[in-house]
Amino acid sequence: MTQHREPILLDVGWKHMVAGIRKLERILDGKPGVAFKSEGYMNLYTTIYNMCTQKAPHDYSQQLYERYKMALDDYITSTVLPSLREKHGEFLLRELVLRWKNHKVMVKWLSRFFNYLDRHFITRKSLLPLKAVGWSSFETLVYDELKATVTSIVIAMIDEDREGQIIDRTLVKNVLDTYIELGQDSTITVHRSGPDSGSKLYSEDFQDAFLQGTVDYYSKKAQTWIVEDTCPEYMLKAEGCLQKEKERVAHYLHSSTEPTLMEAAQGELLAKHVDQILKKENSGSKVLLCDEKVEDLSRMFRLFSRIKDGLPPVSKTFQEHVNEVGVSFLKQAVDAATSMKKEKKDVVSALELDYVRIIIDLHGKYMAYVLNCFQNHTLFHKALKEAFEVVVNKDVAGCTSAELFTSYCDSILRKGGIEKLSDEAIEENLDKVVKLLTYISDKDLFIEFHRAVYLKMEGMLNDICVAKENQTKYDEYISTNPELHPSVDLSVQVLTTGCWATYKSSDINLPSEMVKCVEVFKEFYQSFTKHRKINWIFSLGSCNVIGKFDAKPIELILTTYQGALLLLFNEAEKLSFSEIATQLNLSEDDTARVLHSLSCGKYKIIIKEPCSKTISPNDIFEFNRKFTDKMRRIKVQLPPSDEKKKVIDDVNKDRRFAIDASLVRIMKSRKIMIHQNLVAECVEQLSRMFKPGIKMIKRRIEDLITREYLERDKDAANSYRYLA
Repeated sequence: MTQHREPILLDVGWKHMVAGIRKLERILDGKPGVAFKSEGYMNLYTTIYNMCTQKAPHDYSQQLYERYKMALDDYITSTVLPSLREKHGEFLLRELVLRWKNHKVMVKWLSRFFNYLDRHFITRKSLLPLKAVGWSSFETLVYDELKATVTSIVIAMIDEDREGQIIDRTLVKNVLDTYIELGQDSTITVHRSGPDSGSKLYSEDFQDAFLQGTVDYYSKKAQTWIVEDTCPEYMLKAEGCLQKEKERVAHYLHSSTEPTLMEAAQGELLAKHVDQILKKENSGSKVLLCDEKVEDLSRMFRLFSRIKDGLPPVSKTFQEHVNEVGVSFLKQAVDAATSMKKEKKDVVSALELDYVRIIIDLHGKYMAYVLNCFQNHTLFHKALKEAFEVVVNKDVAGCTSAELFTSYCDSILRKGGIEKLSDEAIEENLDKVVKLLTYISDKDLFIEFHRAVYLKMEGMLNDICVAKENQTKYDEYISTNPELHPSVDLSVQVLTTGCWATYKSSDINLPSEMVKCVEVFKEFYQSFTKHRKINWIFSLGSCNVIGKFDAKPIELILTTYQGALLLLFNEAEKLSFSEIATQLNLSEDDTARVLHSLSCGKYKIIIKEPCSKTISPNDIFEFNRKFTDKMRRIKVQLPPSDEKKKVIDDVNKDRRFAIDASLVRIMKSRKIMIHQNLVAECVEQLSRMFKPGIKMIKRRIEDLITREYLERDKDAANSYRYLA
């Protein structure tokens, strides 16, 4: 038999609910000893359940839904708003954060008490959920009243943060999170349109005013800094400000703020002052290029790449600077050529040594700017290209750049140039020249007029490319035929006879370790080129050998001759000069040079008897087991041959001529100079080619005085006068 339940009247049931709500308010206010137990919670839930499931006219679902909102509104009006209205500044912000936190807790608990409404009545009637009603109540009564004041306080705090003052960033974030959270419930979806309603509320009520404040703040800063600071100082401050604005987004602003915030700050700091920054007197972009301020130029690129049309003015200045520097060197080359003609010297050879190398170095320098300072940007590649097209298409003392470049390449390819470059260095130099040749307008004339040299160069470049491919094939050949694998690794560069200079070599008797390497490579190479004959030039080879010394093993970087000689001591304790020469099948001169490098030079890897600084046919040699060095890897140089000594002498002659030409150019333009200034300027001019010694410059000055190019100034001590 079902027991009849008396209906709970609205006022009676609501009185019971009010008691529960008051208890919840005391808990939120931090009253001690107040808490909900499970029986009390279930009692309140059951009361609502019963009042909503009673038969008409006692189904109070609609009334309870309305009184739920009324209870929240009453608490806000009687407790929350009075507490907020008496607070100001940061205290108001802290109180707002606390009240919002408490309000969320209150809505959470009340929604549990009234849960039956959410599950049945609200769904059936398509009404706002209880949580949304609670959010809407706080927004309407609290947020709408205080948002303007709160926004002003937050913006003022952020300005203090910008000025370097310490603010409570957590407080600012919590306040702004209130803007976001209030917009995330379904009530905002109804009242406000847009895919991200929370961001829209934050955007309209805070972000718009904040961005205007940002514009005002940086407008004032920029106007002051642009007057007081140099270009590098201004850029450093601007970059620092922009970086800190990004950090502010990470610390307490919504992520959606970052694009518009950065645009506003960049607009005031950079976009509105492009010309003033770049053309700053004594410190603008042109001065930075002249003074080679790489770090400042990199910063300039980073900053101006942020704004629309910020880079073209920078690239234009870069192009003008490169053009001016190139033309300046062109003028110096013409002056030098004029001087050489008077002395009946080979103009082309001298210009090849001077002008071409300077232009190559100049291009390398500014290409490094493009790659590093300007982050490989196409705009700066274009600027560099257009600047060098002007420079390299001018004639130099009757010689075209094409002629000078070709002569230079021919010199490099035939004999490695003055420095006797390695194969890698030759390839690198040719690559640099080829890049410059792309700027020449008369390419067809260049190819036709210098066809023989061009073809020769093409053959050498082809050899270098093919050598890399052959090495890869050889490595694969060894890996697929492990039984052929030699005891040491081998790298071989095969060159075509006729495209390269003739090198001195000898039929040296290689050690067994090296012989196997050679035989395996010959077998590999002849497997696909049977009609070609390999002539080994061991004089150009190098090898790495591990020396097992008592103290520690040391890796020795040697020539093939040096390595072969050292390996003889694996089979003998002592060897005479003649025994070494015989076993290696080397001439006495070559044997003496190799032994000198290993026993009389910086590293005494072999002990010589008797001890002296020269090699004699009667000497006896022994491996120095007690040898040690602080390095674990050392390179043992061969002493220069007679041919190298001649080259060094030629270089010194050219350097003397270069110093003479530099001194005359300087004095011709200045007429009178004191000694220290003349020396300093000469060093600066020549430092791109070599660093002349002070004593050498003094000797050249004395020689020019003797030859009546200069004279000592009778009226000023330690000064010189140019003689026309």
